[in-house]
Amino acid sequence: MEYVYSALLLHSAGKPIDESGVKSVLKAAGVEVNDARVKGLVASLEGVNIEEAISKAAFAAAPAAAPAAGGAPAKEEKKKEPEVSEEEAAAGLGALFG
Repeated sequence: MEYVYSALLLHSAGKPIDESGVKSVLKAAGVEVNDARVKGLVASLEGVNIEEAISKAAFAAAPAAAPAAGGAPAKEEKKKEPEVSEEEAAAGLGALFG
């Protein structure tokens, strides 16, 4: 996870996500750097719109709507919404960030 976090940190700072940047962040955090993992991460993120990926991941992980405030509980309407399990969401993120 440290490798993905380093890429997100670089993205958040507006820096390019390249091998030297990822290595610098990891070293600053005290993580022993694995060059193969760094290369794999950078290669997998090439051409990926990170903002779009983050918004899609946040949408998939959004909590259910809160119940109505007030005295009596609101009557729930049953809607067919696709459910995404934690494993499916994690697999999607794993495919995105390697």
